[in-house]
Amino acid sequence: MTTTFDVTGRDVVVVGAGRSGLAAAELLRARGAHVLVADSADRIPAASALQAAGVDVVAGPHPVDRFRAADLIVLSPGVPSTEPAVAAARASGVPVIGEVELASRWLLGRIIAITGTKGKSTTTTLVARMLAEGGIPATAGGNLGVALSSIVEQSTPDAVHVVEVSSFQLETIDTFRPWIAVLLNLSPDHLDRHASFDEYSRAKARVFENQTAGDWAVVNADESSLDAITLTVRARRFDFAVEKVIDEGVTVVDGFIVECRGGAVRRVMPVDAVQVPGRHLFADVLAATAVALIAGVAPEAIERAVRGYRGLEHALEPVAEVGGIRFVNDSKATNVMAARRAIESFERGVVAILGGHYKGGAFEDLRDAVASRAAALVVIGEASDRIAEALRGLVPIERATSMADAVERAYRAAPPGGVVLLAPACSSFDMFTDYAERGRAFRRAVNELAAHVAAGKE
Repeated sequence: MTTTFDVTGRDVVVVGAGRSGLAAAELLRARGAHVLVADSADRIPAASALQAAGVDVVAGPHPVDRFRAADLIVLSPGVPSTEPAVAAARASGVPVIGEVELASRWLLGRIIAITGTKGKSTTTTLVARMLAEGGIPATAGGNLGVALSSIVEQSTPDAVHVVEVSSFQLETIDTFRPWIAVLLNLSPDHLDRHASFDEYSRAKARVFENQTAGDWAVVNADESSLDAITLTVRARRFDFAVEKVIDEGVTVVDGFIVECRGGAVRRVMPVDAVQVPGRHLFADVLAATAVALIAGVAPEAIERAVRGYRGLEHALEPVAEVGGIRFVNDSKATNVMAARRAIESFERGVVAILGGHYKGGAFEDLRDAVASRAAALVVIGEASDRIAEALRGLVPIERATSMADAVERAYRAAPPGGVVLLAPACSSFDMFTDYAERGRAFRRAVNELAAHVAAGKE
């Protein structure tokens, strides 16, 4: 946190007029900057409100001269730093930072930053719940729900800010320094934006970059692939593991989630306190528990938070049971690893709905899970042919033209007592605005199917 950071009278360009960009523009204007919001879309829905607040607005092609003349450029997460006008400004010496970096410079209180390929939202939400149960003032935001810039003006020195951070946000940090930084896992993702998995991994590892020996790093000890990128971490390590024996951190022993510290083992809560399904969500509970223990939350408060938590929307979310078939919405499974873990959350009889906009990863990595757990697959969207080719010969595969069509085909293909699982392994942008709209479309299609079945039309 750099409280001396001052933008009074400075010309600042905010690139991107989404949630993060608008929050950054509002914060910058409140701190005395001259602000231009630029978005490559043909129109900016919030343009009138921005102009009324004294913010300049430009839609369409970016004005390169305005970018080069700026004192600072703030990028929304959806805008790559390689965007030509941004790159030209940087080449001219203009500093370029992200919205999270901007907000962190003024934020009062300590930061807990959570990143990884899968599980960020669940872990962020759980940590905030645990802190609140323990009587610690906490907010949850960042890539999850509320932009960090929206929290700055209400922040206090005693608050703890639990921040979900993506690789896009970490690409554009400079001084961002979490008190506790969490790396949940890593697998190929966002390779439509990052040049390679190595580049993606380096971006994630930046969450530890500015930490010192007085800070904490929480890392998934079950994933040996994380060892190489965490070798240079200066913060104290306090890991978590579902399977591995660890000396310092949170793991499982004899049916209990336990804290291992200084050679002693302390029981935190029984495993059956965890109400969310799936091994990967269980790992998220362990990660959140590790963070809460570092923050000083008592085991009793941690257990209360865990017992009361039933999961997030679109994350292995139970939707309905129709004709003895369960429908589960995991629209947040936007990469191959997430989809694999979702399928592996069920014993067998799964009909998985896969597909969308391909953003990297090998669908072949789903073969073992599909072979052992699935009864059939329904593929949808731009990646349909790629998925069908990668998983050919394992189970019947049907192609669907819409979410409603996919739900109906999956229902007909499901065995008695089976599960229809939306776990796309892809982003949603070929057919939907985001994963949430896709998940809502799935729920709507399931409810319509349930109504038809109840009316005897199936």
